[in-house]
Amino acid sequence: MPGGRLGEQDRRLIAEWLAAGHGYAEIARELDRPTSTISREVTRNGGRTGYRAEHAHLATGSRARRRKRARPEDSAPATDAYGRDRSAVREFAEYFAEAMIETGLQPMAARVLSRLYTADSPSLTAAELVRELKVSPASISKAINYLEGLELVRREPVPGERHEHYLIAEDFWIQAWRTSARANASWAGTARKGADLFGPDTPAGARLEQMAQFFQQLSDDMSGAGPDPQTAEDVVTVLVALVHAARPLTVDQLATALDWTADRTVTALTTAEEYKIFTDPLAVELVAPDTYRITTPRLTEAQRRALQA
Repeated sequence: MPGGRLGEQDRRLIAEWLAAGHGYAEIARELDRPTSTISREVTRNGGRTGYRAEHAHLATGSRARRRKRARPEDSAPATDAYGRDRSAVREFAEYFAEAMIETGLQPMAARVLSRLYTADSPSLTAAELVRELKVSPASISKAINYLEGLELVRREPVPGERHEHYLIAEDFWIQAWRTSARANASWAGTARKGADLFGPDTPAGARLEQMAQFFQQLSDDMSGAGPDPQTAEDVVTVLVALVHAARPLTVDQLATALDWTADRTVTALTTAEEYKIFTDPLAVELVAPDTYRITTPRLTEAQRRALQA
């Protein structure tokens, strides 16, 4: 029935539709359930890539039996100390975890990070995480070690207590940003090695070089090495100006038309040359001393001649 508990057949359909690439909202519509029900079901049972219908059905039954033995559902307060609906809070924590899983974070690490981030307490112990997530201590330990490696979580001993406390790093978002920047730099380095090996004049080498440029640019931007917002805006203006002119222009001609200084114009042009991956499908090309034009590198010379004919 709509909104009722998921059955074994429902879970088989979920597994089939996940394998076919369907999103949670689409699956929810097919099963006439809230999207949050589907996202929570998948997150609790291995995530999008690890969901197995039989395992999910058995695990859900096991969790239900444990909850029944531990405490009847109707004995738990419906709201927390702040007057918030407990089920809504848990639902958001699972939704938050699923969003992190979608970006590539390991499922259990995402669930631990979500609980730490949405807890009102400044820290949680392993025992508290085990109780909250209803998983084994080994699963929590493995997730914490992984998150520590990413510098997203840290341990903190509490005087007089034998249990360690885990808490979100104070600069959580900065660390996440840096981790992503390092990953992009690693991709750039790997792709550049491939480009050098295959040769820039070969199709594979050219493809790898474009990949290297893209990820290097992402890494530079995320680490603060990219252009400032004003320069980025000037690059767009220069592109539009050259497209509008439809002919090569000198630095002086552009500066006069835009009412800019020569230095500002040169900075915009040289930045546009350097950031080809972001000006794509257009590119700024130096065709003579201090003279630039717009090119369309995605088109071959034969394609350009055919379009002009």
